[in-house]
Amino acid sequence: MFQDPRIPNNSKFQVSEFILMGFPGIHSWQHWLSLPLALLYLLALGANILIMITIKQEASLHQPMYQFLGILAVVDVGLATTIMPKILAILWFDAKAIRLPECFAQMYAIHSFVAMESGMFVCMAIDRYIAICQPLRYPSIITAPFVIKATVLMAFRNFLAPIPVPVLAAQRNYCSRNQIEHCLCSNLGVTSLSCDDRNINSINQLVLAWIVMGSDLGLIVLSYALILHSVLKLNSVAAASKALNTCTSHFILILFFYTVIIVISITHSAGIGVPLIPVLLNVLHNVIPPALNPMVYAFKNKELRERLFKVFKLDTKGG
Repeated sequence: MFQDPRIPNNSKFQVSEFILMGFPGIHSWQHWLSLPLALLYLLALGANILIMITIKQEASLHQPMYQFLGILAVVDVGLATTIMPKILAILWFDAKAIRLPECFAQMYAIHSFVAMESGMFVCMAIDRYIAICQPLRYPSIITAPFVIKATVLMAFRNFLAPIPVPVLAAQRNYCSRNQIEHCLCSNLGVTSLSCDDRNINSINQLVLAWIVMGSDLGLIVLSYALILHSVLKLNSVAAASKALNTCTSHFILILFFYTVIIVISITHSAGIGVPLIPVLLNVLHNVIPPALNPMVYAFKNKELRERLFKVFKLDTKGG
């Protein structure tokens, strides 16, 4: 990373904007990545908007399980839209500059939506656990008020917990370097440019990751472990196979979501630079789950699929 000659090397000077350089090591041909990224973004937008419209218009889908799917679709659209327009602007129009307030706002939005995505995974895992392990109690536990309370609780947690991240980043002094070898304003990527001590930023990032993501992952693993234990005791092979097939696809997607977070955290904690793979993983982490969640959670559901065809008047004869 080189310094802009217009920026003096003075600790009292504060840069006014950052330059997002894109993918490190492949600047000369990174624009070719715009096509698959744009397709993933369009898939995420299109599929999730279809789900939201279908669930809203079909009264038979106004049930807790589908309401959670609808909320997840909203979160997915927000998560992908937080980063993709800027990334595509960088790759297509070389629009690399981003002012500090905009950068810190993006940093906050990324953390909030990632945490909200994690929270919705927890809600849906609990929903599936009760549906499979406590089917007789499901209608009395998972009700519309439960969905509202769970969503409000998750929103409250996930929009408050990340506030220290941009606040602490904004308190750093950015006096010389302003070029970020990244496509987005990641917390540790931005604060690595500061001229003063950033240990508090790194500590806050780790604490936030372990408390929020760690607790969510623990609840999800516990829920699916109990589901697996319950399913293996079923006498019906067909029912067990169906439940395992559904839960396995869910768990693989969830595993990708949390594994990427762990890899990125370890990379930064180990003091390694920002190579291509972690940056690419960071970007894909914010666009692949929103693109695949509708396929894994929604379109594999027969009732939702049939209602989708009905809403958009698609011919399903013979299907």
